[in-house]
Amino acid sequence: MSMVRMIVGGVDTHADVHVAAAIDANGGIVGVESFPADQAGFEALFGWLVSHGEVARVGVEGTGSWGVGLSRFLHDLEITVVEVDRPNRQTRRRVGKSDPTDAVSAARAALSGTATVTPKRRNGPVEQMRILLIARRSARQQRIQTLNQLRHVIFTGPEPVRARFKDRYKTGLVSEVAKLRPRNGSDPILYTTLVTMRGLARRIEMLNTEVRDLDRMLTELVNDTAPSLVALYGAGVDTAASLLVTAGDNPDRIGTEASWAHLCGVTPIPASSGRTTRYRLNRGGDRQADAALYRIVLTRMSSDPRTRDYVQRRRAEGLSNREIMRCLKRYVARETFKHLPSTT
Repeated sequence: MSMVRMIVGGVDTHADVHVAAAIDANGGIVGVESFPADQAGFEALFGWLVSHGEVARVGVEGTGSWGVGLSRFLHDLEITVVEVDRPNRQTRRRVGKSDPTDAVSAARAALSGTATVTPKRRNGPVEQMRILLIARRSARQQRIQTLNQLRHVIFTGPEPVRARFKDRYKTGLVSEVAKLRPRNGSDPILYTTLVTMRGLARRIEMLNTEVRDLDRMLTELVNDTAPSLVALYGAGVDTAASLLVTAGDNPDRIGTEASWAHLCGVTPIPASSGRTTRYRLNRGGDRQADAALYRIVLTRMSSDPRTRDYVQRRRAEGLSNREIMRCLKRYVARETFKHLPSTT
């Protein structure tokens, strides 16, 4: 009776073509092939892997970008997918750089256990939140930029404009300017300024409406997905959504709260050598999650009695505000981990 050969796959992903490699249990190269980066190509790639033996797992480079479609396809087939980082510079300097080489490296990383991270599924409500947050951040940034432009036009505009709107920078400015009806009279500069101001104000109103619509959709998704997370002190809808996006639609891939804290970039990194024992600041992790924890800590430091007592005690021990916030972010990461959907 013949034994079924075990195969491990590796894929170097690109916008148009994915390069796949198949290796055996000993790391020997079985084959390398290119496939289109579309549904038909995904099916052909999987069929090619299966033709060489039983697929144990597939290492995919770029599961959050060019490889997201292939990762979804393999997940639907219940194939184990691991996320593979690009080869380090030392390895590339030694063996060179090519798509087949990267595909083989991805397969060997999956075989050896060097790559162990389970990628996000990106197939549920958290993926919807991620998409909404992209549009929301963009709309808010554009709104701030447009409002600054409107204020600058007023500040540098003709004297009638300056006199009328100089005290309206904070209240009622946008709504009043949006209702302007400029008339083309003897002063072309004044007319052009008023038309431009009205256009900017109406753009701000449109962005305000867009942000409100996005907030409504985001609130419904967060409340349905993790109501206990958004109920935490200092965790609003935007903050909770950022944390959920970091966790993904399959937060069970995060085994411990220490792993979650490391993913959020709030765990100190050992930097000891010889007789010196020290830790350095973790500058890795998901920066949006780190910012979300920062906002929670900032809110609690200003209004939560328990946190304010902790801050006073740590200040008495000689810690700076920055060091205290690092400690608090670690504690908040531990607390939020308990409220992720699959860990409750």
